[in-house]
Amino acid sequence: TFPKSLDISATTKDNEIMAVRHKTYSIEGVQFHPESILTPLGEKLMHNFLQQKKRG
Repeated sequence: TFPKSLDISATTKDNEIMAVRHKTYSIEGVQFHPESILTPLGEKLMHNFLQQKKRG
């Protein structure tokens, strides 16, 4: 079962869970490798994630 303390924040086209976010704490987890900037949108993804973290 999926924990009530988490929200799903990203899925694939097939509804596979790819990212989760804790409802109370500033904790997030992903199933992929966001640090891989060699992918077409890797650098943009990392930039957006860091900007979001700066805002809180």
